[in-house]
Amino acid sequence: MMRGLLIWGLALAALIAADRAHAQAPLQITPPAARPPSTIPAKKPAAAKPAPKPVANKSAQRPVAAKPAHKPVVAKSAAPGSVEPKAAAPLPSSAFAPERTPAVPFTPSEKSPPQTTQQAALQSPPPPGGQADVAFGAFQRGHYLEAFKEASRRAGEGDAVAMTLLGELYANGYGVPKDEKKALAWFSLAADRGDRQAIFALAMFRFAGRGAAQDQAEAAALLEKAAKLGHVAAKYNLALLYLDGRQVRQDAAHAAELMRSAADAGSPEAQYALATLYKEGTGVPKDPAAAAKLLAAAARSGNDAAQVEYAIALFNGTGVTKDENGAAALFRKIAAHGNAIAQNRLARILATGRGMPADPVAAVKWHTIAKAGGASDVWLENYMQTIKEADRTAGENAARLWLAHAQPRE
Repeated sequence: MMRGLLIWGLALAALIAADRAHAQAPLQITPPAARPPSTIPAKKPAAAKPAPKPVANKSAQRPVAAKPAHKPVVAKSAAPGSVEPKAAAPLPSSAFAPERTPAVPFTPSEKSPPQTTQQAALQSPPPPGGQADVAFGAFQRGHYLEAFKEASRRAGEGDAVAMTLLGELYANGYGVPKDEKKALAWFSLAADRGDRQAIFALAMFRFAGRGAAQDQAEAAALLEKAAKLGHVAAKYNLALLYLDGRQVRQDAAHAAELMRSAADAGSPEAQYALATLYKEGTGVPKDPAAAAKLLAAAARSGNDAAQVEYAIALFNGTGVTKDENGAAALFRKIAAHGNAIAQNRLARILATGRGMPADPVAAVKWHTIAKAGGASDVWLENYMQTIKEADRTAGENAARLWLAHAQPRE
């Protein structure tokens, strides 16, 4: 035991000594535009094989390829680090893929695979003794050098939370040169001391093979540990593994329990995923009302897929009181933010005059914009041939103007 403590102490001293050297030189501290996601990465593809393309997704965040029928699955993210599904026939998603064109604006909501989490590994720790965490506060404000200095001091005193913060700084190159090996070392030290955020971050590193060789089995075990300690993102990601049957025995009921726990804690991703489980009756009984309630909660938190699905539920009256006007207003809001599916639905509404007055020029505009975003629609293409040429031309010109000034979404 004494030997183990001595080795740990020497390793910690070496890390602190190296870190203090960085603190001596002034660095330009600039907060990033957005925090990078920490998601479960897929296994690295073989050198000769390109990664499989997602079915259609923003992300993904986002977002996504689909899974076997009758089971919502892990959506593949366009960003590095999503849970990659096994090869399977694509599952249609009203949120991310074109659907069969009906004669009326909408058909009942289709299956939508849950998206991978965008929640960062580092969350605000509980304040010690009722006082705010100085290092974490500096980190949140983008004052990374200040956070680094304070965390280095506390890490030297054995503070696991500070060790986790140092790992986060090194993992992303915030205020210090990016160094995944150092990040892994700090996360490991903090995880050994029981810090649940470090355990989760370490799991993400093991999934991605960052700082050391990839180890999916250890990563899954670490997720289990972090989830048992109450880490919300760990519960969500672990639920995805149980749905997919990767590194754990496939268990939809247990996945639903984990999703419910994360959803109750306020995770929009978990709320959306659990809504999907209720819609399909996977791991839980089918319950359109419960699904709609969860979609509404996730939509209020800004989850794009949930906003689209909830608007569709409102329009169709699926699990919630039918409200075409409310759905149309929500589609308009989401469409303005650049969501191609919402733009497509808004175009149908404007073409048929359901939920808001018919407007052929605006219908052509939003259909053209949606088509540019990947949401094609044969019904609307046919509709365009039935209206006046002047209206069609005006709508196409309006779409070109909108696309020319649209800001790329982060």
